[in-house]
Amino acid sequence: MAISKILHMKDCGGHFHGKHLKSALDYVMNPEKTQGGRLVGAVNCQADSAFEQMKATKRKFGKVDKRQGYHLILSFKEDEVDPDTAFALTQRFAAEYLGKEYEAAYVVHDNTSHVHSHIVFNSVSFVDGKKYRYEKGDWAAKIQPITNRLCEEYGLSVIDVEAESKEQGHKRKGRGGYHGGSFPWKDMVRRDLDACILQAGTFVEFGELLREKGYEVKSEKGLQVRPPGEGRFLGCKSLGKEYSEEAIRERIGKEDLSYYQSRQTEKQPALLRCRVKRYRRAGMSGLQKQYYAKLYRAGKLKKKPYSQAWRYKEELARFHRLQEQYLFLARHHVQSVEELASAVGSLTDKRKEASADKGRAYRERARLQALFDTAARMELLEPAESAYRKGDVFFKEEHMEWVKLEQELCGEGYSFEEVQALRRQQQERCALICAKERAALRELNLGKSIWEELVSGKAGNGKDKELGREKTRDREGKPPAR
Repeated sequence: MAISKILHMKDCGGHFHGKHLKSALDYVMNPEKTQGGRLVGAVNCQADSAFEQMKATKRKFGKVDKRQGYHLILSFKEDEVDPDTAFALTQRFAAEYLGKEYEAAYVVHDNTSHVHSHIVFNSVSFVDGKKYRYEKGDWAAKIQPITNRLCEEYGLSVIDVEAESKEQGHKRKGRGGYHGGSFPWKDMVRRDLDACILQAGTFVEFGELLREKGYEVKSEKGLQVRPPGEGRFLGCKSLGKEYSEEAIRERIGKEDLSYYQSRQTEKQPALLRCRVKRYRRAGMSGLQKQYYAKLYRAGKLKKKPYSQAWRYKEELARFHRLQEQYLFLARHHVQSVEELASAVGSLTDKRKEASADKGRAYRERARLQALFDTAARMELLEPAESAYRKGDVFFKEEHMEWVKLEQELCGEGYSFEEVQALRRQQQERCALICAKERAALRELNLGKSIWEELVSGKAGNGKDKELGREKTRDREGKPPAR
């Protein structure tokens, strides 16, 4: 038995209208829930670039704001269907219900006891630019009948649409419970809560995401939610201890869309940008202007002087130079001119050795450059190759080129992954050697500068002494020295 549920995604506003649409696509395509991306497909677009193509369609017809997309969920009875059958059924459903007008990505999640599928589709038609409209009664008239028919073809149980609709109408009037039967409605609520926890940054944003999915939220007596079409609220604490308000607040701080991957790979630093709204300062009234003018004429208000740091620029540069020279002498334990000359000679040898290592590394990299160029070309073809392996024959030419390049690497005794690892190793080695050479050159130049200043200082002192002796002879009336 499979039952369908449809949600919508609103406009996030600001500079990123489709934030919730992109978040939904990122969530449903999680490799850890789709067997490494095997259970991912799309109609009228490429799964890897579904959001970009949907955004391009919105821009083409000038409908980038307001409702961004819709999210269909097909949930199957526990242990009734395997992931591959669910994927085939979902593919046919998406092609029949949306294939003529809308771009959609569909996936199957098998990470829970109940296999279920997600279909995220664009709100704007790529054919005529009209927006999708979900009318009251469409579930019973269009969506669930298609689901039932496909379930019958695959030998799965179905639900009675009329009985289900009447039951739901009766429950809305009274204070009845949630959907009965064997279908796990609470599991769907748990999945929606998990999805919002992963996407939300704060508890307030968590509530907003739930409301966008059609839920009503209140927290007067603990966190409670009411799914779309239900008659009463459900306490989240009854779903499990990890769904209490305190636990959800804690999970929001820990989990995000890359939560599971972050436990395996180290997070890379990233630059963050934010928009700051600036407000114009209110102008002064006439009375305030007169008051400040009086203070200025009385000398109470004085302009701050400009910085005078430019006057000390040379002195600061000289101070830093002397500090670097002192640290050089301390690092190399130099206490005499002979020890300074020895240190400069040792640094000269070290710099030559670093230059020789750099030359050897560059020659080795040049020898492997042909392999690196082949791997670089394969990296450009990798997205097309991935799409071809998923069944997109449009990229057949790219696939043939990929096979040819792969055979070239095999002829040299390497695989694509091995060449990539070798290239990273060579880059790291060359960077390390270049850094070592630069450090040796800086240290050598610092030692030479000390030596030059020391030698020039001695020469200057000798000239000053000779000039002093000449002046003494002139005062005493003695002839100059020959």
